[in-house]
Amino acid sequence: MQTMWLSGAEWFAVLRIGLGLWWLESWRHKDKKTWFAGGGITWAAGIAAKHRWSAVRQGFDRCVKPRPRLMAYLVAYAELALGLGLILGALTPIALVAGAVLNLIYLVLMIHDWAEQGQNLMMALISVAALGAMSWQSWSLDAVWGLFL
Repeated sequence: MQTMWLSGAEWFAVLRIGLGLWWLESWRHKDKKTWFAGGGITWAAGIAAKHRWSAVRQGFDRCVKPRPRLMAYLVAYAELALGLGLILGALTPIALVAGAVLNLIYLVLMIHDWAEQGQNLMMALISVAALGAMSWQSWSLDAVWGLFL
């Protein structure tokens, strides 16, 4: 498909790169000292404790709460890896699926906060569209390496 300036595949690459920049900004704006000291997980624990769904409270208490330092590093560096992977187009389908899953986790945890929901829904939608359009076909290391053809 040809459009005014770029091909359809190139427009989806633009979308993929923009999503990668969004993930990179999510990582960049964290106060790393506070985050890695447990501030982010403590904040999320407060949200989970008041969550309307008991499965979310129980899941958080079982999986995240006992490992606050590990989870803080996992979340922060997952966002960094997603950002870099999508910008560079490296292992793009894996990054798109992982990003959509992370957005859905954030969405479920923050179900009562409409501002957060908008961002996470939009990012998940972009991930699904970029995955369906095989956005790694243009401007990506995956295309250079011949992966996911």
